Amino acid sequence: MVTSAVQITCHAEARAAGMLTSVSKVRHTARIAGFHDAVRFAERERLADYHPALIHHDDDPDESERETRVAALLSATVALFESAGWDTALVAECVEHVAYRLADLSSRQRGVEVLRRDRTIPLLLGLPPRSWSALLRIVLGHPDPKHAGTPIGDGVLLRLLSGETPDALRDDETLMDAIRAANPDKHAAP
Repeated sequence: MVTSAVQITCHAEARAAGMLTSVSKVRHTARIAGFHDAVRFAERERLADYHPALIHHDDDPDESERETRVAALLSATVALFESAGWDTALVAECVEHVAYRLADLSSRQRGVEVLRRDRTIPLLLGLPPRSWSALLRIVLGHPDPKHAGTPIGDGVLLRLLSGETPDALRDDETLMDAIRAANPDKHAAP
C-alpha cells in the first residue's frame, strides 16, 4: 500500500510539473483528463513550425533595398554638409545619431523636439548647441507650422526622400548658406 501511494504521488508530481500546476489539482484526474503537458517555446526543435511569423529570410529583397536606400540617403546628407565645409567625421556621427534616434520616435516633429533637447550628444561630439540645433533644423526641417510644406520645413532628409537630387540641394543657396552658418569650425580660425 505504501509503495502504491508513493508511486501515485511521484506520478502526480511529475504530471503537475509537466502541466505547470499544483499536485493537488493533478490528483483529481477528472479535471485534467483532456489536458496535456505544457510545451515550452524553447523545447521546439524548429521554431518556424510553431508559427509562420517566426520564419526569418536572410535574403529579403525589400529589407536590403530599404537598407541600401537609407544608407545612400544618409551618405548624400553627409556629402552635402561636407561640401559646405563641415568635418566629414563629425557630420557623419551627427547624421547617424539623428537617424538612429529618429527610428525610435513616432514622428519627425517628435524627433526634432527630443533631439533638440538632447544636450549630451552635442557635448560629447564637441559641437556647440547652436550648431546642433541648426543641424537638426537643416536635416529634419523647421518644426514651425508656418514652414510646413516648404523646403525649410521639409528638411534635407525629406527632400532627398521625395526625389530631389543632391545636386539640386547644392544649388539651393539658402540651404547651403544655412549649412555654412551652422558650421562649428567657421570661427575657429584666428
